[in-house]
Amino acid sequence: MRSAYSSIIEIAKDGNSAVMGGGVYADEIIKTLDAKGKTTVTGAYACVGGMGPALGGGFGRYMGYYGLATDQIIDLDVVLANGSLTKVSATSNPDLFWGMRGAGHNFGIVTRFNYKIYDRPTASWYYALMFFTADKLEKFFELLNALCDNGKQPKEIVAYTLFSMNPNISTTEPVIFFSAYYAGTAAAAQPYLAPFLKLKPVIAVNDTVPYPAIASAVGTGVDTPGCQRGRSGAVFPTGLKTYNTTANRAVYNLLKKMVNEQPALNRSVVQFENFPVQKMRSIDAASTAYPHRDDNILISWAAVYAPSSALDALMPEYGNQARALLDAGEPQRPLSVYVNAAYGSETLEQVYGYEPWRLQKLKGLKEKYDPENRFRFYNPIVR
Repeated sequence: MRSAYSSIIEIAKDGNSAVMGGGVYADEIIKTLDAKGKTTVTGAYACVGGMGPALGGGFGRYMGYYGLATDQIIDLDVVLANGSLTKVSATSNPDLFWGMRGAGHNFGIVTRFNYKIYDRPTASWYYALMFFTADKLEKFFELLNALCDNGKQPKEIVAYTLFSMNPNISTTEPVIFFSAYYAGTAAAAQPYLAPFLKLKPVIAVNDTVPYPAIASAVGTGVDTPGCQRGRSGAVFPTGLKTYNTTANRAVYNLLKKMVNEQPALNRSVVQFENFPVQKMRSIDAASTAYPHRDDNILISWAAVYAPSSALDALMPEYGNQARALLDAGEPQRPLSVYVNAAYGSETLEQVYGYEPWRLQKLKGLKEKYDPENRFRFYNPIVR
């Protein structure tokens, strides 16, 4: 049970920030701020915490306007490994402030945070959901590459795609599920979505809803399957610059093979996330511990299944195959892995950055603030 303190949201008098409890959920943040004509960057799923994603970066629908969730942190109250409650900000323990923004789960427990908020740019969001069969795959990703434009995607639009099973369309082949959300009107969104409609989706629906309703409308609300408990999962993320259609076809074939060989894995997906990146990239990459500001795309092989030790053992086989296929599609870049979704077998460089100074700085912070490595449960810096 959460305490009342853990879920507080107190908006400052000037309306530019809000103090929030460490256990507050994204859904609570969105609804509370929206009622006051405000907004901020939260995770795309309404059931995730407000602070959890921010400790590792944090992607969200307003990322195109304001940057990563981690870029919104003003200060934090952190319980350190020695049990002390410490203020962390640009002026109080600034070295730890750097590390908390991108690798924060290695250093302490956040009990409270002060976060940037903004006047809401628009009250409503337009969304479109489309389902395509696999014969459209190559053309679909050509269109998606054009929309994303190598990191120049308009700040108003977010694109989210899945390879997933849909028995209403096919019981043996995954389909391509495309969802696009636009901060504005249907008319303003149409130039970006018209090419996808011309590709003739099997199913297409759209609507305009208030921002607090967008998560449920597109399948990421608190009552949607992705937010339900009681399932096991294994995620293998890969950060890329652009889509390689040959690699994507190979990953599609691997998913099809897996769900047909292992029917218990038929809720598994491959997800392709396209958030606008210009604002994120305008922030000095050295200013936080988050190392992947050069990525344009996040692709995740996500296996979902009822708890099973036998299936647990299969996950690295499929996940590493998928990631190898995607990584081979951009052979000029080293593998980039988003820490918030990392499986755990990745190298420190893949997760925390290839620049030697980054790992040196993180290890130095670990020695200073957690010398006994108490915070080592999730993708630890010290192994």
